Amino acid sequence: MKETSDLSSVRASYDAVAVDYARLLGTELDGKPLDRAMLAAFAECVRADGGGGAARAVADLGCGPGRVTAHLDGLGVRTFGVDLSPAMVAVARRSYPGLRFEVGSMAALDIADGVLGGVLAWYSTVHTPPGELPALFTEFARVMAPGGHLLIAFKAGDEKLRLEHAYGHPVGLDVYRTPPELMADLLGGAGLEEVARLIRQPADQEKSPQGFLLARKRG
Repeated sequence: MKETSDLSSVRASYDAVAVDYARLLGTELDGKPLDRAMLAAFAECVRADGGGGAARAVADLGCGPGRVTAHLDGLGVRTFGVDLSPAMVAVARRSYPGLRFEVGSMAALDIADGVLGGVLAWYSTVHTPPGELPALFTEFARVMAPGGHLLIAFKAGDEKLRLEHAYGHPVGLDVYRTPPELMADLLGGAGLEEVARLIRQPADQEKSPQGFLLARKRG
């Protein structure tokens, strides 16, 4: 797969901020009970999946420094992380040496068809243009077993923002806010049917509502 300039910019930006990102956001979940509740519900759905979800791994795609990967693993779901940024993966491996982290693109996963009990995309699609989401969600569905679950966290809204500075570093990132109905429709088009959604108001430094969608692969 040919790499776009946008993808190269995302990698370079997250390589630059990796250490400070991990330091600044390391305990972020502690103050967000609704976010933790969605992760707990996702973990329970994976464990309860009649298709063998309890025995299948979950991939945290766009895992960053691994903090949510570790949180989910602590909920009793065997979880590994994949991230585009080698620097983020290096931080994750140092922070959580007992877990597996790999460098890779979530748009072209080095994972066999139908092997995962679930996929977590925790704000990892916010730099993906809406027109590219259908192909991305098809790739997510490809690696999931029938009956497996996906949890996606995203910034709710309908606009594109340009981020030139973050976590104490210059970056070059487009950030997309996506309407929840559009997100649900695009997931449905990839065979991932909505189970539940949560939209909460901004907290702390957030500037928009935050969306969470739980979906299940048909079959």
